[in-house]
Amino acid sequence: MTVIYDRVALIGLGLIASSMFWGIRRAGLASEVSGFARSKATRDTAREIGLCDRVCDNMADAVREADLVVLCVPVGAMGAVAAEIAPHLKPGATVTDVGSVKRSVIEAVAPHLPDTVQFVPGHPLAGTEHSGPRSGFASLFDNRWCLLVPTEHSDAAAVARLRSFWEGLGSNVGEMDADHHDLVLAVTSHAPHLIAYTMVGVADDLGRVTDSEVIKYSAAGFRDFTRIAASDPVMWRDVFLTNKDATLEILGRFTEELFALQRAIRTGDGPHLQEYFTRTRAIRRGIIEAGQDTDAPNFGRGTVQK
Repeated sequence: MTVIYDRVALIGLGLIASSMFWGIRRAGLASEVSGFARSKATRDTAREIGLCDRVCDNMADAVREADLVVLCVPVGAMGAVAAEIAPHLKPGATVTDVGSVKRSVIEAVAPHLPDTVQFVPGHPLAGTEHSGPRSGFASLFDNRWCLLVPTEHSDAAAVARLRSFWEGLGSNVGEMDADHHDLVLAVTSHAPHLIAYTMVGVADDLGRVTDSEVIKYSAAGFRDFTRIAASDPVMWRDVFLTNKDATLEILGRFTEELFALQRAIRTGDGPHLQEYFTRTRAIRRGIIEAGQDTDAPNFGRGTVQK
């Protein structure tokens, strides 16, 4: 793979940024990668494991002379980070992000960036329940989608270059309007996470989540809820606060569906339940056929290697 950007700066060194670095190294997409994290402990860990060619102690040093700057911080912090790095950005550089909400990120980041740089928001649809600099691995983005959400000011050449970069990391790349992205993600990610948090919270409220029987005999459904609910709480707090309208819309529709199922169970309407479960089962098959998961045991999740 040829070098896409000579210098890349990663701001925030958690799961996504660390996976990007290992992916960049695997494919040879950049000559140098600099990194920064607010936490000294995180920076020390990054240096210890060889994450990034240069780990900087301030954002200005990390982004200076970078051709691509990737904001890998919680969406609630994006605006403050953009304001801090803006005076130090190289003319002609591209700034992107990996946040799972796009409208609020555009509104928070774009006003701070100088006209001399390109802003191309992005969102890799990949992740695990783990976080931190040690959690990344090069294959995280393989055959996963990365959505680019250009603004009205994004240059076509900058978008095309960023597309090539994500393709080099192994991603399938698509483009979406910001509002449509936020609605789609409310369906596919945000509402499911909130439901998982709620289900685990219900078990905790009942005093059963720590019962040896519940832990020992957790069936697949509850076990997968706990996996999702183990995700980074700061990140998900910001997601729900910044994608409020779309999430509430989907939760309203979910509530209507749940009431219909409650009624079917209460009235013994077996045909309705069977038809509903047959239809939803087909969606799972479609996900497997699209290559976004496998039908292997353990939900298609195996051990990953760097």
